[in-house]
Amino acid sequence: MTLSQWALFVLLCQVLMFVKLWKLYKKAGYAPYLAAIPFYNSVVLLRIIGRPSWWVVLLYFPIVNLLMLPVVWVETARKFGKDSLTDSLLAWATLGLYGFYINYASDVHYNPEQSIAPKTKFGQFIGSIVYAVVIATVVHAYFMQPYIIPTGSLEKSLLVGDFLLVSKFHYGARAPQTVVSFPMVHDTIPLIKTRSYLKKPQLPYLRLPGLQQIKRNDIVVFSWPADTVRQFFKKEAGVVKPIDKKSNYVKRCVAIPGDTLSIIDGIIHINGVESNMPDRAKPIFGYRAYNAKGISARRLINAGYDDLTRKFLITNITQPILDALRPHLLMIANPDPNNYQVLTGARGLPLNIVQQYRIQAKELLETQKSLFLTLKEAKELPNQLKLDSLKRNINTTRTYNDVYFPNNVRYNWNEDQFGPLVMPEKGVTVSLNPKNVALYKKIISDYEFNDLEINGDNIKINGVQADSYTFKQGYYWMMGDNRHRSEDSRFWGFVPEDHVVGKPVFIWMSIDGFMDGFRNWNIRWDRVFTTVGGSGKPVSYRWYFAAFVAIWQGVAWYRRRSKKA
Repeated sequence: MTLSQWALFVLLCQVLMFVKLWKLYKKAGYAPYLAAIPFYNSVVLLRIIGRPSWWVVLLYFPIVNLLMLPVVWVETARKFGKDSLTDSLLAWATLGLYGFYINYASDVHYNPEQSIAPKTKFGQFIGSIVYAVVIATVVHAYFMQPYIIPTGSLEKSLLVGDFLLVSKFHYGARAPQTVVSFPMVHDTIPLIKTRSYLKKPQLPYLRLPGLQQIKRNDIVVFSWPADTVRQFFKKEAGVVKPIDKKSNYVKRCVAIPGDTLSIIDGIIHINGVESNMPDRAKPIFGYRAYNAKGISARRLINAGYDDLTRKFLITNITQPILDALRPHLLMIANPDPNNYQVLTGARGLPLNIVQQYRIQAKELLETQKSLFLTLKEAKELPNQLKLDSLKRNINTTRTYNDVYFPNNVRYNWNEDQFGPLVMPEKGVTVSLNPKNVALYKKIISDYEFNDLEINGDNIKINGVQADSYTFKQGYYWMMGDNRHRSEDSRFWGFVPEDHVVGKPVFIWMSIDGFMDGFRNWNIRWDRVFTTVGGSGKPVSYRWYFAAFVAIWQGVAWYRRRSKKA
């Protein structure tokens, strides 16, 4: 829905409001024509029902207004004597059209002293729930929203199982574009697992003023531009979603509009200079370690290097044993029952299952082992563990492919050798030709909603021959710190400005083993109540928070006691 279409829709709603309520305004002592003045008519209606004028803001907030309008419908009926449960149900069930009956077909009288409070305890409970959800929805949509890290693309900067608070106001809150949506959930209603929103109507894109711009190397939450999933970790055909209902990703913004990005041997370069990462950033690269006498996984783990795999030989494998172990295995390395080998993560085989099924297992020493290390760890490891060699995995083979952005066989980029590529900037014009149009195809057609036709060397935009294009918004390049295990902009390209959600600012909880089931959860206390940004080692503020809560509760108890006295 365009801005003009939305303005027309709002105008029709204002006309409907006048037709529905003008007689009630007159009975309440206000001039009937006030019901025809857009927006101000809502202020007058709030005065009639005895609600504060600032509530008018809530009536025009997307999502929030879906909760507030039924409240206004019911309380309007109550002020004019229609205060039974039946009247309330009719106001809800008719989506406010019960107001026409009150306005025209009913002889009602306005009573300013009439209580608008529910008469039953159940009604009071529902009212409390509605107001709580309204407040939470406003906070959720415009100020702060919780997220959970489900994948390891930002290890070791952010860990799987980190519970984040993401600020919407740092970069400016993006107003909801989906008008009809279930509150307090994203794209799916829990338990019933169904879509939580209607695709139409859609509001035009609007972002409120922010405190800052996205800076290079900020960690950013954004709506995944290449959204093809209804839910994470479930393969299925593509799912088309509104922007604000696309799956949310969190990555590091390594390049901002106007930057020239290159990746050389896996190292990011911006504008021809190696990128200067923050001290809390810990980019991880794949390494191949070799020792002719074998590499002990236990010694690696004891030295603090636990991002690895372990191989076990099971000599008494049976189907019940395999079924019990399967959730804890990465893969079966050798399916031969006489030489059955399995691959696990750093945790190895669960001790309780080994004991329960009396599994006869032996960990195998491998002469070669894949490790994922930071550059600093790679320098320190040979001093802690004897190795014949330790080499970083660098993909030096450039082959023309459509796996990496721009997903076109004219380009031979890969995860370690990429670019140079200029980040599109709002208002900047770029020349178009048959080779580079692949870089901007999704921007022109999908993100900026133009009709793009490519026929050989002929390029048309909205039916007009084009040899250049001017960008309508800025674009960012988002990458995971876990360089060889991150699906990021190297695969699906630019992130538009209108897809930016917010800035992670706080880790309020962190659970090790979050994806392994509740019984395997362990709280990482050193990460609880730590900041995401900043310099130096993260410091936990959990005890400060606990002290604040204790003082707050103490003050509340003292005030209650004083009132009773």
